[in-house]
Amino acid sequence: MAYSQLHATKIIREIQKRRAEAGKLVAGVAAASNSDMFKGPQNGKPNAKRWDNHLSEESKHRQPCALKKAAKFLKKPGLVSLGGGIPSSKVFPFAELSMKVPVVPDFSEDATAQSGVKETIGKYDIQDGKAEYDLSIALNYGQATGSAQMIRFLTEHTEIVCQPPYADWAVCQTIGSTGALEQAVRMFCDKNRRDSIITEEFSFSSAMETIEPLGVRTFGTPIDSEGIVPEAMDEVLSNWDESARGSRKPHVLYTVPTGQNPTGATQGIERRRAVYAVAQKHDLFIIEDEPYYFLQMEPYGNDNAETPATVDEFVASLVPSYVSIDKDGRVMRLDSFSKVLAPGSRLGWVVASQQLIERYQRHAEVASQGPSGFSQVILHKLLDETWGHEGYLKWLMAMRTEYTQKRNALITSCEKHLPRELVSWTPPAAGMFVWLTVDHTKHPDHGKRRLEEIEQEIFDACIDAGVLVARGSWFRAEPHAPLSGLCFRATYAMATPENMDVAISRFGKAVRRSFT
Repeated sequence: MAYSQLHATKIIREIQKRRAEAGKLVAGVAAASNSDMFKGPQNGKPNAKRWDNHLSEESKHRQPCALKKAAKFLKKPGLVSLGGGIPSSKVFPFAELSMKVPVVPDFSEDATAQSGVKETIGKYDIQDGKAEYDLSIALNYGQATGSAQMIRFLTEHTEIVCQPPYADWAVCQTIGSTGALEQAVRMFCDKNRRDSIITEEFSFSSAMETIEPLGVRTFGTPIDSEGIVPEAMDEVLSNWDESARGSRKPHVLYTVPTGQNPTGATQGIERRRAVYAVAQKHDLFIIEDEPYYFLQMEPYGNDNAETPATVDEFVASLVPSYVSIDKDGRVMRLDSFSKVLAPGSRLGWVVASQQLIERYQRHAEVASQGPSGFSQVILHKLLDETWGHEGYLKWLMAMRTEYTQKRNALITSCEKHLPRELVSWTPPAAGMFVWLTVDHTKHPDHGKRRLEEIEQEIFDACIDAGVLVARGSWFRAEPHAPLSGLCFRATYAMATPENMDVAISRFGKAVRRSFT
């Protein structure tokens, strides 16, 4: 492809060399850290633009936490601290944690049961010389960025996968992408300015439910099988009528570019470049929500498609992130372990310019105070100490294969059971969802009943038949606007192929029943 970056394994080797030269990481209780401590050389790259005019008054007025700042003095030799309310690790009722995990590349449950390794995290592994991170550090208070140990891993991971083209990028850990989105919206939007956000016309319902109570409106832009249509978004923004819309012209774009929830659409590299160009033209800041980024798959039905066999091939096959083409620093990428490891970890991270990471950190200091220490130390033991960067990428390759098989099973059931004259879909190239579009113009009550009523009728019939699908109306970016189409979201994330087949058969019967 035209997009070109360094091979992943080359960067991993450079990271290993840097670590060896830096020596053992020493980071105690509440140790301050940032990505500059762990990034490779950024020679020749420009710095990001400043985004002061995009920040909300709330964000501009946040000041550093005095108690967090005082933690920098803890590393002074011989210092006796009476200043911070940091408890002694002696009172933590956890001597050690143990877990059994897969050995690369044998990731299956059966293989893990037979040949997995048992890893143990002790309270004092650091002082015993066994590790660089332990329970005495992880279970105490920390910085809003999260631990230095995980910041190092995530900074390096971002360097391997995204390779941002500007110099002053940074990462900050989060409590997951939904929490990160709420903080990001508060950073950029102010209801007193009548701020608004533009997004896909069908967008992640929880995101809409996060944004609306903040007094910030969302407006939809047309989409196709590849997501946002840049020309249509340009037209919406170019012809913005503030008085008619009741809001200022949006200065923030919220998008899920890969395996979009709910439509399953994935923006290709040229589409992303075109959307980015529209963002530059209208000075939009982009919030890029990428929980499904690594669940990119081969095209459905293409038996000749070559599955990536190596880490380099896998990373090269991924559609580049907006962060990877962001020369201005106008993107905040929300990333997460939820969809590829465990949702209950509640651990993610954001990538953005240092200016915006600093502002994000100020929010986090008085909100989440950073992610769970349990999650950080467990994932560090797995990802950094046990698997390493290359092993984690091989795990993601295995997830790609797993979800490709799941997607294929659901699409096969759609082809088998759904009336093609009524229902259409595009096999997703990533993610967990299939967007089923029902041709409402063929309904016998077309023009006589509201689409919401027909949607409700099909949904109720589905429940009566024993299948749950999500209603398209739940995902409207403009929830109070009339429904313009009849759509349902199906997921292949959890059900077995056999149960998917039963469910799709029941959905097909519910549609036929309504259209009879």
